[in-house]
Amino acid sequence: MEVHPLRLTLPQRIQIALVSWIASAVVGLIGRTLRMTITFEEGSIRGLDSIAPGIYPFWHRCVLPATWLFRNRNIGVLTSLSRDGEYIARVIRRFGFVPVRGSSSRGGRRGLMEMESMVKAGGAVAFTIDGPRGPRYVAKRGPVMLARLTGIPITAFYVAVEKAWVLRTWDAMLIPKPFSRAYVRVAKNIFVPPDADEAALDRHHAEMQASLERITAFAESQFSVHPD
Repeated sequence: MEVHPLRLTLPQRIQIALVSWIASAVVGLIGRTLRMTITFEEGSIRGLDSIAPGIYPFWHRCVLPATWLFRNRNIGVLTSLSRDGEYIARVIRRFGFVPVRGSSSRGGRRGLMEMESMVKAGGAVAFTIDGPRGPRYVAKRGPVMLARLTGIPITAFYVAVEKAWVLRTWDAMLIPKPFSRAYVRVAKNIFVPPDADEAALDRHHAEMQASLERITAFAESQFSVHPD
């Protein structure tokens, strides 16, 4: 199915360019001050130097600290074809990511095929897994399908921030405050066999959801706070 590109008026293009530039500057300035701690569950990857090839889902809420943490690695990120997705695509491109345009509601099949090609070529891909519009903390199925197609495991992660501004958006997006501590928890790998039927896919989807919930609670507990 052909997916038409996003059509923007001149004022919209100017607004997106300006806002994405400002957002990129804010991420860069704050990111340099964050104090990161990274831990891994047993059965996870060994470290951030071994992230490719891989399939990495995470909650939309922590996209800003995750952008800084995983910058300049040519990771493909599924990004919606909406105007909000255009903002995100322009910001992450500045930090060395590869926007893959598509979502669960539009262009999803094309986006999944492009990500399959990236993973099979030895690359890494990431999903803001409850995006682009929620519900918050409800994982979509894309990584499970991709894991079955490629034989590459799913490795979920979450970034908790000790001090942050929390936006009044559907995802309660975190904007870390300068010099805050950040705690990254990386889940154990989830393997999906190539012959998985629908029932097996449902089980692995539930396993991924549980994995995300587990690492979110663990990371947030380091600061004695809980996700909204």
